[in-house]
Amino acid sequence: MVRDLQQYSAWRQGVVAALQAYQAWVGAAALTDGATELRLARTLARLADDKLSVAFVAEFSRGKSELINAIFFADYGQRILPSAAGRTTMCPTELLYEAGRPPSIRLLPIETRAENLSTSDYRDSDAAWTVLPLDLEAAGQMHETLKQVSMTKRVTLAEAKRYGLYDEDDADAQLAVDARGTIEISLWRHAIINFPHPLLKQGLVILDTPGLNAIGTEPELTLNLIPNAHAVLFILAADTGVTKSDIEVWRKHIGAGPGRLVVLNKIDSMWDELRSDAEVDAAIARQQDGAAHMLALEARQVFPVSAQKALVGKINGDQALLAKSRLEALERALFNELIPAKRDIVRQQLDGELAALGAAQQALVAARIRGIVEQLHELKSLRGKNQSVVAHMMRRIDAEKKEFDSSLFKLQATRAVFTRLSTELYTSLGMDIVRDDIERVRREMQASRFFLGVREAVKQYFERIRRNLELSERKTGEISEMMGVMYRKFSAEHGLALALPMPFSLQRYEEEIGAIEAIYSKQFGTATLITTSRVVLMEKFFDSIASRVRKSFKTANDEAEAWLKVIMAPLEAQIRLHKEQLKHRLASIQRIHDASDSLEQKIDAFEAALLALEQQKTRLAELAGAIGIAVNAQCVAFDAAA
Repeated sequence: MVRDLQQYSAWRQGVVAALQAYQAWVGAAALTDGATELRLARTLARLADDKLSVAFVAEFSRGKSELINAIFFADYGQRILPSAAGRTTMCPTELLYEAGRPPSIRLLPIETRAENLSTSDYRDSDAAWTVLPLDLEAAGQMHETLKQVSMTKRVTLAEAKRYGLYDEDDADAQLAVDARGTIEISLWRHAIINFPHPLLKQGLVILDTPGLNAIGTEPELTLNLIPNAHAVLFILAADTGVTKSDIEVWRKHIGAGPGRLVVLNKIDSMWDELRSDAEVDAAIARQQDGAAHMLALEARQVFPVSAQKALVGKINGDQALLAKSRLEALERALFNELIPAKRDIVRQQLDGELAALGAAQQALVAARIRGIVEQLHELKSLRGKNQSVVAHMMRRIDAEKKEFDSSLFKLQATRAVFTRLSTELYTSLGMDIVRDDIERVRREMQASRFFLGVREAVKQYFERIRRNLELSERKTGEISEMMGVMYRKFSAEHGLALALPMPFSLQRYEEEIGAIEAIYSKQFGTATLITTSRVVLMEKFFDSIASRVRKSFKTANDEAEAWLKVIMAPLEAQIRLHKEQLKHRLASIQRIHDASDSLEQKIDAFEAALLALEQQKTRLAELAGAIGIAVNAQCVAFDAAA
């Protein structure tokens, strides 16, 4: 497992090293423009921030925390997460490693649920979190500190309702009310454990969710953390099988798909010294088949394990017990699903960027080569010619230069239209519109206070978002088309080797909004009547929707702004190069006309320059090829191992 993650990390670092070598060389060779720098910076930032996330989802007492300990932390020699009978994880808990922070547990108070902000909105607000240090040298003390994730407190029903944590029409919830009219809730809303474990240092992020009911009450899990996990382990218990609530959460929040695994835990409860091994195996197989049938899966997609015995076997070096726990089959399946799937995502993201990078740099080199070849042709044609021929060539080049300069005035007119269209883009994509729309929905919710009215407000909200994205997509298309016409015009009139402008699309954000709306519809789309407390929950759910939409639009704004800054960069780079070449051509012919330079010396210098450019072209292809090798070579090793 550690080796798998190390291989993945080594693959990623190999790609980074190849990209950085490419970046350094093209910079030194003056072959970059704004578009190239943006692509390289964006690609390197994506690789630097690359994470592998695994979510563990289960009802309480399924052994979920114990399974995390067994898979990831047995090498530490003890339990990292608290694990015992009953509920030990009361709030969503992330385990990760951030080099810039000391080992600690960050805890977000449950009181933040009363605000119109999601968990994501608090991530960068250090003041909102309670931070407790972890002493890595004192294992017992560290274990006690981590018990914070299981801490609770009792609050009045009014307070619980305000947080969206009590539904008075839920019979089970009423059973939890004590004689004083209080109910037990989690002390914390979210926990982030920063721990320097080797697996976490490799970029692994582990999400330990509370019981299934908490998934519905904490929209951050439903909208963000679980759907975006690269792998989800859904844990059942062998002694209880698939319960009604298990089926509901499987259908509503997880479902079959890539990276989705089902674990049938606690098979040790079925071990029986009075039965043969074959009889025990048959009983486990029946439970496995039954779980698969209930979840509409094949039996091979359900993994019977004993997390507790696996942990004991690993810590004590008991290979027989570890084998009997069957954990290794689950580990192989998890990492065979997780790492290749994540690697393919990164590779697909890189493919388009690398193709565009290679085309842009090759175009610049080709333009330089073409300029040198033209000048060589001109100079060689002057061999044996008199001064009048040289003077005629000077006049021709000067006329060409003036014609090119006049065409630049047309570019200024295009710039004016470009500025107008860019401004218009933000009338549908700008963050002010996003903020005002969110405030409008909250006002409509407060005015209605009935479920159908609240649901209609959210429905209209999604329709307005889609309309704004469609308008923005049309506007960026208009900008791209206008710039494409200008690129083609300069290419045709002046022989510039120009690739079409850097493309831009908002499709990714349209898909993100569609996914958010689909999750919302699953949660609230079919009901026609809902209780007051559920309306409060729906409002909390909208807070998370608004946070996701804000984040999506913020990223779209950042990318659109960066794109607008560099869309002209390749054209401007070629214009500067062409102007310099015209200037040098005229100066060279002038010096030859004035007999201040030897014609043959000039030809020799240009031939040397041409040779150097051909070598640049070869080196550029080698560096681009090295990136391709880095991206694909390790894939072969992963595929072979899988």
